[in-house]
Order: sequence, then C-alpha cells, then structure tokens
Amino acid sequence: MNTHVVQLVDVASDVSAPERELEVLAVMSASPKKGTPNKKEYTKVNGTTHFEDDQLIDLDTPITSGNQSVLPFLEGSGESYQNSDGGTRKLNTVSPESKESSILPDIGFDGIGKNLPKTREHQPLLGHARIESVNRFIDDPHFSTLVLEAEEAIDQGIYPERIYQGSSGSYFVKNTSHKTIAVFKPKDEEPYGSLNPKWTKWLHRLCCPCFFGRNCLVPNQGYLSEAGAYIVDQKLRLGVVPKTRVVKLISETFHYSRIIREKAHAKQAIYDKFPAIGRRFNRLTLPPKVGSFQLFVEGYKDAEYWIRKFETEPLSDSVKEEFQQQFERLVVLDYIIRNTDRGNDNWLIQYVKAETEKTSENDYREVKPAVIRIAAIDNGLAFPFKHPDSWRTYPFYWAWLPYAKIPFSQATRDAILPFISDMNCVQDLCDELYRLFKTDKGFDGILFERQMSVLRGQILNLNQALKQGKTPEELVQLPQMVVERSKIQLGNDGFRSYGDSFTQRFQYKGPFFKWF
Repeated sequence: MNTHVVQLVDVASDVSAPERELEVLAVMSASPKKGTPNKKEYTKVNGTTHFEDDQLIDLDTPITSGNQSVLPFLEGSGESYQNSDGGTRKLNTVSPESKESSILPDIGFDGIGKNLPKTREHQPLLGHARIESVNRFIDDPHFSTLVLEAEEAIDQGIYPERIYQGSSGSYFVKNTSHKTIAVFKPKDEEPYGSLNPKWTKWLHRLCCPCFFGRNCLVPNQGYLSEAGAYIVDQKLRLGVVPKTRVVKLISETFHYSRIIREKAHAKQAIYDKFPAIGRRFNRLTLPPKVGSFQLFVEGYKDAEYWIRKFETEPLSDSVKEEFQQQFERLVVLDYIIRNTDRGNDNWLIQYVKAETEKTSENDYREVKPAVIRIAAIDNGLAFPFKHPDSWRTYPFYWAWLPYAKIPFSQATRDAILPFISDMNCVQDLCDELYRLFKTDKGFDGILFERQMSVLRGQILNLNQALKQGKTPEELVQLPQMVVERSKIQLGNDGFRSYGDSFTQRFQYKGPFFKWF
C-alpha cells in the first residue's frame, strides 16, 4: 500500500500564507498501482466521492482545523473545483517519496468520512463568515465567553426576549441555562431606526414629522453611544456603567422586514432540496444585526423606587455618604457625554441593608455592612454634535433631587480633576471614541469632530465646577461651552486637517421650551 498526501493549493486567492488554516487535508491509502484508485474504497461521481459505507463527502464542504472534516483523496494532480466562496482551488497529490513530502507530517485519520458531526463550524451562525471573529474580544476573554454563551443559547432555540418598555427594540439575552445575561439593542431598531418595532414611534414620525427625533443627535448611533458611555466610565474609573460592547447577533425574535424573512426561508428551502446550489449562497440565515451588548445587572431597581423609599426610611450617615459619591459619579458621566435622556426611570440603584445580630437586650452589632450601588443604563441618546437648541432642552432630571444641592465631595474632586485637567488624557479619550465610532458604516468625520467639541466643552465646565466646589445643580446652570479644534489647510488642493490648538466659544442659542 502506498501512502499519498492530498494538498490544497490556492489558484486565485488573496489570502496570505499565514492566514491559511490547514494545508494538509488527508492522508489515505491507495492501491499499489500508481494512477489507479482502489475501486473498493471509493468511486468519484460528479464531484463527490462515494465510499462503500455510502458516506458522501462533497468537495465544497468547508475545511478547517477545528472540525477535522477532510477532503477525500483523489488520485492524480491538477484536479480543480469551485469552492463555495467563488474561488478556484486545485487538488494535488504528492507522493511520499517526492521532495515536497518532506515538509509535510506523515499523519493519518481514523474513521474519515464517517458520522461527521454537525458542529457550529459546519453550520456557522453567520453562514460562511465566522461569528467567532466578529464577536471575539482578545482584551476581554470573559466578555467573549458570555457572547458565545448567548450564541449557543440562540442555536438551541433559547431566543432573546423583547423588552416592551421603552421606545426602541431591545432584548433580554439569555444563556443556555435560561438566565438573563445581557441586554442587546440593535442599531436598526433604535427609536428612529428603520426597523423600530414600537408603533408609537411610527405614529410619531407619521403625524408629527416636525417634532420627530432629536436634531442634536446623529441618527441611529445609539448603540455606539451605549458603548461610548462605557469607555468614558472606564477612562474616568467611575464604575457606574455596566460593561457594554458592540457585537453582532442573529435571532428569529429580532424585528426583520417580511421580505428579508421570506428570502431566508427561500434560501433554506433551496438548500434542503438542492444542497449543491444552496451551498453557494453567501448566507442561509437571517442577516446579523449589529448593536450594543450590555451585561445585565441583578438586584437593582429603578431609582424612582428607592428615592421614594429613602424619604420614609432615611439612610444611615455612612450609607448616605457612599450613595452621595455614587450619585456624583453618575452626574460626572451624564454631564460629560451630555446625556439627553436621563430620567429617574433609567438609572438603577441596588440597596442591601446591613445585617445585624443582637448582643444584649438593647444592643446590636453589625455583622455585614450595607451595600448601595448605582448603575447608569440607557445611555443611547448621548454624544450630541451640538447643544439642544430647537424645541426642548432635554434636562438632567437628577438636577432636581436633593442630592444635587450638595457640593461635590473631596473624594470625587480628587478622583476626577487629575484626568480632566490633563488635555493629553482628554485627547486619548477622544481618540478611543474615534476608533469606536468610525466602525459605523455611516461614520462622518466632521460630525464626530463636532461631537468631541461638545464633549470637550462639557469637560471644561466640569473642571471649573469641581475646582470651585460647586454643586451638581450649579454645574448644569453654567453657560453651554464648545471647544473646537482648529483647522489647518495643507497645500493648494483645499485639503484641511485638524491641528493641536483649540478655540472655545459659548452657544447662546437655546431651545424654545426651557423647562423640559
């Protein structure tokens, strides 16, 4: 028995050599007579190989190093076939006595072609594109694992559930244990997205087009705003925004148009009846949706509930001090990103009372201290490219709370001032936001620079308020500031770039209604 090696050779491919996954596909046995296949083992019929056990392996089957699926041995060289991605590939057999075989390991596979498992790589979530490469975060393996759990749950029929509160299409994402792990907000289902499933926004756009939308915000960038708020939170070490990243997911429960669903069903029907044709489709499933993926926080309730509760059940001095610091971090975040949608129903509070035990008749000892935390969710309507100046002012509703009348604590000033006083740190923040926002297909560099001008102006006001010991209520009453980056002209072609100098100006124009 002679041993032959099947080697995959790209005829027309732009993929570099380090990116190829597996060049050696199979080592199989053939008859001693060169050029004559063993008829008892297989027979080539119309591009497939027919084994004695009736196992069919198609030449178009995706071959990767992860699923151990292999291409059957074909005697002779120069055999070409059309791959599912449209590229042409050639199969060459190399004899082990040849010089080329010395660089290939002499390995064998047991049970080739028998009972190939239908793993995620055989039927990937995104068709021929790998979902792992889209939702993989090298800097955060734990987050990547959570996203993978969500994908596996969807594969098993545990679909995300739509949240019926709010004005956008958002979903509770579960893992394989039916536990809610995140909230996913697709881009095209945002309050003013093309596939928003809430009929109230459709009626709003139809009947009141003049009042539709917020003209200070870039349309359909809410998912980036959610992720951008987390970047600001991490840069300033506030710790009030749950971890949020941009991912892509597919689910039957997402809101798709009817024509898109019918196309996906038609492709699947063709694939089931004519596999050879169906394998040439770029994607069999519904198209993936890009959106923000924010980790779910447990044990929290709306701030409105706890604020009313604290009026009847006052907090102890130590817990009240901790809550005040948490509240100030929320103020810093909202003011910097200029959140236009911060009501008392979209920030959360977790409060766990202290555990005590009785030591004597009238004496108690604290066994476990109280815990109080704030979670700033719903940050999708932030990062405006100008201060609101049309109909509404979109105020910060926390400015009317009694906690906003207390000056910023020394702990908050010591934690925030070193960062916002350093223009290099502020520019690093803008650069990181740029890397996030430019991933959007509709990215506009001029609008983004205007967004950063508003952000720098907010940071300048915050810097002044912290140095002067102002309260959050006094902070929101400061004049609206914009810090613009200067433009420089290079050459005679009119090309303009941004320099390293900045100009600050006030925005005097205000909205028609001042109180909401």
